[in-house]
Amino acid sequence: NYNAHLIAYPEVDWQAFAEKFVTDLGLDWNPYTTQIEPHDYIAELFDVIARYNTVLIDFARDVWGYISLGYFKQKTIAGEVGSSTMPHKVNPIDFENAEGNFGIANALFDHLAAKLPISRWQRDLSDSTVLRNLGVGVAHTVIALESLLRGIGKLEANPARTAEDLDATWEVLAEAVQTVMRRYGVEKPYEKLKELTRGKGIDAESLRVFIDTLDIPAEAKQRLRTLTPAGYIGNAAEQARKI
Repeated sequence: NYNAHLIAYPEVDWQAFAEKFVTDLGLDWNPYTTQIEPHDYIAELFDVIARYNTVLIDFARDVWGYISLGYFKQKTIAGEVGSSTMPHKVNPIDFENAEGNFGIANALFDHLAAKLPISRWQRDLSDSTVLRNLGVGVAHTVIALESLLRGIGKLEANPARTAEDLDATWEVLAEAVQTVMRRYGVEKPYEKLKELTRGKGIDAESLRVFIDTLDIPAEAKQRLRTLTPAGYIGNAAEQARKI
């Protein structure tokens, strides 16, 4: 409120003076504060970083799972130990390390974002000890990012393994067949596909036999006959290239 300033020098435009003083130092001018400079912007920043980290935790877990399923292989690094008792193992340690560090970072960021906007009567100093840990959360995030990039650099696709799984899941094409059946007015398409696929293993031949029984145009039948689980990807490749 410039109380003392205005009593001593009432002729001075203290708000204009303060703004010029602050901006001349290259700082952003904030005309309205409490007893302290609000920490709201720090909370907002850390909320954003925490959401970013959460996306990457999800990514790290997914890749860990794909490695476990054999969809990805990892390049071996000379001298690297994968297990204390099983020397043949190549564990996804980089993705595990990334997940752990992102988690620690987010725990800190969550506390910082919740704590820093609060100050008893705008004057307590509990924020000072918290502010000393700003760099800790950022450091864990950087370590996690480096681990994630290191892990990605070791990945090799295993097309033989993915092809094996795809060839065993012809039932995924039930969606395509049902949608075409609906287009041409076939009665109860969902129920018919459910009877064919639910709880049963089907293969290319059994699906094609079912397609041949459908009362739909020959061109539509032929298009369905040529479908494979591996080729049923819509325009995924086109969309991926646009990201």
